[in-house]
Amino acid sequence: MNVIPDSPRAGNDDDYLISKRQAWFAFAMTFGLMLFDYIDRQVIVSLFPHIKSEWHLSDKQLGSLVSIISIVVGVGGIPVALLADRISRVKSIVVMSTIWSLATISCMFTANFGQLFAARAVVGAGETGYGSVGAALIATLFPKRLRSTVLGAFFAAASLGAVLGVVLGGVIAAQWGWKAAFGVVGVPGLVLALLYLFVRDYKTVALTPKVSQVSLVSLVSQASHQSLGGTLKHIFGTLARTPTLLWACLAGAMQLVTMSAVTSWLPSFLNRFHSMTPAAAGKQTALVILVSAVGVILWGIVVDRLARRTPRYKLPLLSVLCVVTSVIFMEAFGGSYTGDAQFKLIVFGGFFMTSIMGVITGIAMDVIHPGMRSTGAAVLAVILNLCGLAVGPFLTGVLSDQWGLQQALTVVPLFSILAAALFIIAMRTYDADVARISDVKLDVAPALTGHLSTDAAA
Repeated sequence: MNVIPDSPRAGNDDDYLISKRQAWFAFAMTFGLMLFDYIDRQVIVSLFPHIKSEWHLSDKQLGSLVSIISIVVGVGGIPVALLADRISRVKSIVVMSTIWSLATISCMFTANFGQLFAARAVVGAGETGYGSVGAALIATLFPKRLRSTVLGAFFAAASLGAVLGVVLGGVIAAQWGWKAAFGVVGVPGLVLALLYLFVRDYKTVALTPKVSQVSLVSLVSQASHQSLGGTLKHIFGTLARTPTLLWACLAGAMQLVTMSAVTSWLPSFLNRFHSMTPAAAGKQTALVILVSAVGVILWGIVVDRLARRTPRYKLPLLSVLCVVTSVIFMEAFGGSYTGDAQFKLIVFGGFFMTSIMGVITGIAMDVIHPGMRSTGAAVLAVILNLCGLAVGPFLTGVLSDQWGLQQALTVVPLFSILAAALFIIAMRTYDADVARISDVKLDVAPALTGHLSTDAAA
């Protein structure tokens, strides 16, 4: 049976789609899974010395155990999100989190590099699309006025999970051995996956009059409605005709060039210029990441409040945050600061460097048709990863070879200035893109647990 009636509030975009209690339960569950997503992904980093010693692996092999997850996630993100949009976001998340949790647990039973590599690839397959689908779900269940706040908190879970993964891996390995670490961090995710069955979804929204609320599988078999190719063409054509989304994606990617450069090369910078050991430099970098996670949440709240009456003002506010990020890091790495004063300024920059994440995802949800929000969020994720996260570390390395690491870290934050300009451009089309989907009505899907009970009774 349904937990709540299919809501009379469903048509109001500035109210909870479901009850407030159910919405916050959905957020808590989605946040928890995001946390363990990144714990499971990053736990292996602190286990490298143990694995290298026992299996005599090269650094290239060790690195591939991390890279394989990003590769699989990048390849499968959009297809998985597309299926989730047309079938069910909750069911998709349950399946994804179950797969990656079981795959993480299976890592503790591997006997060689090949087996561990394959298990890590399956972890990536499970994580594929989770961030996009989870963001689309909570963005739709919550009022528009709270989107940046809840999405900022959601993405802060990734930073917290990354830090916890590194810390827990080392602690658990010291107590019970490195293989036990995979089992310890994998079990909680599996429990959360089962509890996610109690989260409410929203009904799949028809994309066109000819495309009813059915899955892609049904669309393929029912050619009289529309072919799969036609559906895909319509979806990506619609996304391409949403300029706010495209400009905001590019702006976000430019900001993440700065962020990824700092987080990737800060341990090396502290080692070379502050004479820290690698372990100490890693702990100091973890502090910067934690501060950035706090920044994601707080700036999401601030931007939501300041732009409550005029939502398009979120974009110039993001522009200001990008400029501040650039100025702080350029001064920190290129100015006269040294020692503790320099590190404190870097930490302060960390407070701003990921401030856009929750807000930019909320903006994407504002302008994307509700029937393809997971897909739109996946497009955002692909652009942020390929044009931002992948560029920062590599470009900094190239510039470091030419000019030195400190000079490279001084120059790369100029990308945040470019991000600021792109956010201003995106503001020009925001209102028109929001108006284009303003008449789309949303309703609550029946409780998944109700269907399960009905099936069992039958």
